[in-house]
Amino acid sequence: MTKGTGGKKDLPRAVVLNIVGLCKRHLGNHTPNLLQFAEKKCAGVQVVDPVMPALTCSVQSTYLTGKSPTEHGIVANGWYDRELNEHHFWKQSNQLVGAKKVWEYLKEKNKDFTCANLFWWYNMHSTVDYSITPRPLYRADGLKTFDVHTQPMNLREQIKGDIGEFPFHGFWGPRAGIASSEWIAESAKWTEEKYSPNLSLVYLPHLDYDLQRLGPNHAKIGNVLGEIDQVAGDLINFYEKKGIRILILSEYGITEVNDVIYPNRIFREQGWLSIKDELGLEYLDCGGSRAFAITDHQLSHIYLTDQSPSFHKQVRECLEKIEGIERVIQREEMAEIGMDHKRSGDFILFAQENSWFAYYHWLDDELAPDFARCIDVHRKYGYDPAELFVDPSLSFPSLRVARKLIGKKLGFRTNMDLIPLDSSLVRGSHGIRPANEMDFPIVFGSQVKPSEDLLDPTKVMHHMLELFDA
Repeated sequence: MTKGTGGKKDLPRAVVLNIVGLCKRHLGNHTPNLLQFAEKKCAGVQVVDPVMPALTCSVQSTYLTGKSPTEHGIVANGWYDRELNEHHFWKQSNQLVGAKKVWEYLKEKNKDFTCANLFWWYNMHSTVDYSITPRPLYRADGLKTFDVHTQPMNLREQIKGDIGEFPFHGFWGPRAGIASSEWIAESAKWTEEKYSPNLSLVYLPHLDYDLQRLGPNHAKIGNVLGEIDQVAGDLINFYEKKGIRILILSEYGITEVNDVIYPNRIFREQGWLSIKDELGLEYLDCGGSRAFAITDHQLSHIYLTDQSPSFHKQVRECLEKIEGIERVIQREEMAEIGMDHKRSGDFILFAQENSWFAYYHWLDDELAPDFARCIDVHRKYGYDPAELFVDPSLSFPSLRVARKLIGKKLGFRTNMDLIPLDSSLVRGSHGIRPANEMDFPIVFGSQVKPSEDLLDPTKVMHHMLELFDA
């Protein structure tokens, strides 16, 4: 057993590899390293009943706290703040997660316990000892500089000096791919060599990109699986040589989609949206709208500013007529699915498996807000997977990108308007409970004894605690 950094007691050491989008169906010829590890460590994998909603921030928060969104409060990747009258997506403060985390339980048991969080979400200003998370710098001149945030603060320059700049364009956007997962894997090894934390949480997002871009049944997915298998296999070998226990898990499965639902456009046709005309473009005025949607993959939170029973009834009747919606959930039903929290909408919508929700509120693309054609994950009124594409209607897009990048380097303001407004390009999504258990998330590795029964997602944290005999 390797020794923790405190030096007073021998503590177990462990790593949790979060391979986003990995399902039981993916283990095979394209993933020899992961398959071999699963068979060697626990003779298979444990299938996990998906968190509702099956979205990054909600799932990670459930895994790390052992609580449902009702208790920890992370009801999606973003939501609407009724007091500020503002929508918030991809916030990073760990204080947003309203429950004790796994490392806090372990620190209570042993004061020498240390934890490193490498790119799991809500990774700023937390109680972990070491953290690295993506964090652009928003400059006063309007330009954005890509970077990471670290804890301790001086770790940022040290790690960039040793392994290079984080490839931010490989983490999200049209160029998102294996480069970001490779860098995160190297940062995990760097952190282990430098600090030897008792627990390392490592996020590997690679599968997420092409499973959404191309769909899970595309011929190229085999190559994508092979790429992440190589990265994971390298990490497995690295940690096993040090006697470190390894747990591998995933957050959700991504299924094929061929239909898009636009709730805000439907609300606009009903006369319920408030639209602002700013410089000839249309922006959604959430606080002035009687009803509006904050969309997130196959989930949508519907917020009402008119709380009259008659309007509530009218909205529900409208929602129940929309094609592609599997379920309309109102407030009194939210506790049943673990989403009864003040951040949730007045209604929650789950799409049918072949459908997902887009945030679009405009009816004419010429009037779309300026951020619609950009990578802008904070200002949009929902998650936008079209950001994984370059607009196919653009002529010579590489030349256009180069010209804009040169302009930015010269200090000119420029709008990187390269993203399409064609949501039908997206071929994969997640958020619901898929029909086939082969598309459910999985967990396998040290201390896991697979069962044919589904594992409740709130029990995943117990497998992390078992890594430390806790």
